[in-house]
Amino acid sequence: MEDNLKVTSEVKKIIEENPLALATINENGEPYVIAVAYVKLKDGKLIITNNYMTNTLKNINQNNKVSLAVWDKDWAGYQINGTATYFEEGKYFDIVKFIKENEGEPCKGAIVVEINKIKRLA
Repeated sequence: MEDNLKVTSEVKKIIEENPLALATINENGEPYVIAVAYVKLKDGKLIITNNYMTNTLKNINQNNKVSLAVWDKDWAGYQINGTATYFEEGKYFDIVKFIKENEGEPCKGAIVVEINKIKRLA
């Protein structure tokens, strides 16, 4: 299985057109997973909207290593590992604020994931 793939147009399409599972680690070292939608790729980074996250943000503040999984209806997909940073203003916040799917949502901030590794799901 290939490790450390590049962000190709195929990877971008699957990410931007499907929900993703976002995993963080809590203060007890236990995994915590949520589903996220409307993820965008910008500057080679994943941009995720925070509309209602509490535990995920707490976990990222304690340990910013994250893992995501995404797949389409044909089971083509990827595991993505990276480092997350949270923004409540600036360029990345502006991106999520103006995503049409976020209209009417609170848009509290943006989680930006610097991609360290992409691996095809088998």
